[in-house]
Amino acid sequence: MPANDNRIDTRDWSLLALLSILWGGSFFFNGAALRELPPLTLVFLRVALGTAILLPLLRMQGIGFPRSVAGWMPFLAIGLLNNVIPFSLIVFGQTFIPSGLASILNATTPLFTVVVMAVADEETLQMRRVAGVALGLAGVIILRGWGFETRAGQGLGILLCLGGALSYGFAALAARRLLKDAAPLGAATFQLMVSTVMMAAVAGTVEQPWRLPMPTLTTWLAVLGLAALSTALAYIVFFQIVRRSGASNVMLVTLLIPVTAILLGWLVLDEPISMREIAGAIVIGSALLVIDGRAFGLLRRGA
Repeated sequence: MPANDNRIDTRDWSLLALLSILWGGSFFFNGAALRELPPLTLVFLRVALGTAILLPLLRMQGIGFPRSVAGWMPFLAIGLLNNVIPFSLIVFGQTFIPSGLASILNATTPLFTVVVMAVADEETLQMRRVAGVALGLAGVIILRGWGFETRAGQGLGILLCLGGALSYGFAALAARRLLKDAAPLGAATFQLMVSTVMMAAVAGTVEQPWRLPMPTLTTWLAVLGLAALSTALAYIVFFQIVRRSGASNVMLVTLLIPVTAILLGWLVLDEPISMREIAGAIVIGSALLVIDGRAFGLLRRGA
C-alpha cells in the first residue's frame, strides 16, 4: 500500500536549506573543474576524494563495513542511481549547456520522484504535491530566467541533465526501500565507496586519466570543494533527511538550490537581486508551502 507523505519539521527544513547550499555549489565547482578535466575523471575524483574524507570519520564513529556481498548490494544500487549515473550525465550535460540551465533542469527532480514513487506504489500520487512541484519548477524558471545563449548540442545537454534528474528519482525509491535503518554516515560512505570502484573502471577505460596533464591549483581546489562540501558533507545531510522525513521530501532540495545561490551571491559577492529573482523566490516559497500541506490545514482550522 502507498505510504502517506511525511511532514517536514523545522529542523529538516534547516537541513534542506544547508543541503541546497552544498549541492548548489556543485554546479560552480563542476564548471570550474571541467575546464581542465574530462567529465568521467572529474566524477571519479569527486567520489574517490569524498570516500577518503569520510572513511576516518566512519572509523571514529565505530561503524563497521557490511560483512557480506548481500550487505553491500543496497549501497551498490544507491551508488549507481545516486552517484555514478546522475553525476556523469549532469557533468556531460554541462559541457553543452550553461550551469544556470543545468540547475533549472535539476529542479525537475522532485517531479520525477513523485511520479516514480507513485508508479512503484510507494506513495499516493497526491495532486497537492504534483501541483506544488510544478509551481516550484515554474518559480525556478522565473528566478533563473530563460535568456541562455544557444550552443551546439544544447538539446543533448538538456536530455542528459533530465536523465540525471530521473536517476535521482529512482535513487529516492531505492533509498526508501533499501536504507531504512542505515546510519547516515555509513550510508554516505558505503555508497561512495562502491561508486569509486565503478567510476575507476569507467574513467580508466574511457578517458585514461593517468595520461592527462597535471591540473592547475585552481582546478584541484574546485575538485576538493566538490568532494568535501558537495559530496562528503552533503550526503551525510542527505541521508539524515531521508531517515527523518523520507526520500521524496529530501528531493525538494533541488527547488531550493537556485534560491540559495541567489542569496549567497547577494550576501557574499554583493550581487544585486532583481525583481524577477524576488518573484521567483516567492513562487518557490509558495510551492513549498503547498507541498508541505500544513498551510491548507491552518486555513481549514481558521475557517
